[in-house]
Amino acid sequence: MSRCLVTGGSGFIGSHVVDELIEAGHQVRVLDYAAQPHRDDVEFFEANLTDPGRVLDASRNCDYIFHLGAVADLNAAVQNPALCAHVNILGTINILEAARRNGVKRVIFASSVWVYSGSPKSELNENDPFYSPKIGPFYSSSKIAAELFCHEYNSQFSQPFTVLRYGTPFGPRMREPLAVHSFITKVLANEPITIWGDGTQSRQFIYVQDLARAHCLVLSDKGTNKTFNIAGSQMISITEMVNAICMLLGKQAKIVYEPARSNEERIIDVSISKVKEELGWEPKTTFEEGLKKTIDWYLTQFTSS
Repeated sequence: MSRCLVTGGSGFIGSHVVDELIEAGHQVRVLDYAAQPHRDDVEFFEANLTDPGRVLDASRNCDYIFHLGAVADLNAAVQNPALCAHVNILGTINILEAARRNGVKRVIFASSVWVYSGSPKSELNENDPFYSPKIGPFYSSSKIAAELFCHEYNSQFSQPFTVLRYGTPFGPRMREPLAVHSFITKVLANEPITIWGDGTQSRQFIYVQDLARAHCLVLSDKGTNKTFNIAGSQMISITEMVNAICMLLGKQAKIVYEPARSNEERIIDVSISKVKEELGWEPKTTFEEGLKKTIDWYLTQFTSS
C-alpha cells in the first residue's frame, strides 16, 4: 500500500483517480482549492498549487504525487494566459520541488494530447517532437512547459516522473462546460447546439473510469520516467457525438454551424500502442457504452424522476 497525493482530486478526473487508488488499497490525500473531495475517507488539504509552502506540507510522507490540478478549460486559458501559466507551469514546478525535498518516489503528471496539436503529421506517438510554430492554445504550451520541467527535474535532481497525455475524457462528474455535458443539457432542453466548424473535427474520447484505471498501472516500475498516451481507440467527430446523444435520448437537435474558432484544432490520431505493450492498458469502454453511462448519471443528477 502506498501513500498518494492527488492534486485536483476533488475535480472530474481527479475524483475518479481517487476512487481507483482507494479501490486498489492505497492511502489517498487530496490537494484542491475549489471543492471538498467527493468522499470522506481521504485526507484533505485545501490549498492552491501556487503556494509552495502548502504544496510542500501536503506532499510530506507521500510516496507518489498524481498531479492533475490545473487550469483545464481551453477558453479560460485563452482569456487569461497569465493565470494559465501561473497555475499550470509554476504550480507544476512547486509540485516537483516539493517532491524533491520530501523524497517522493515519483510524480505522475497529467498532460494532454493537445501537446501534439501543432504537428503536421496525421499519426503520432510519444517519440514525436513538439511542433512549436502552430502549437495551438496557451493550454498546450503550458502542458509542454510542464512536461519539460518534469524531464529537467529528473536530469538535474534525479526526481522520477511519469507523463500521461490524456485524450478527451468524458463520464460521470464531468464539468458543465465540457462538450458532452453541454450537449446533453441542450438536447434535453430542446435548445439549438452550436458547432464551431463543420463538425468533422474529431477527438479520441476516453471514458473517465478507463482513464483513471491507467493511473494505478503506472505505479509499476515500468512506468518510471516514461510518457504514455492515454486516449480512446476510436476517433469520434463532434457531429457523431451529437447524433449519438440524440439517439440515446430519443430526441432531435437543431444544429447551428458557426465558423471555426482558433482553439477548435483538429486533434490528430495518437497511438496508444506503447501503453498497451508496456503496461497492459487499453480502453474497456466503447464510446457508445460510456455515453450511455454518462447520460444515465446525468439523468439521475439533473432531472427529476
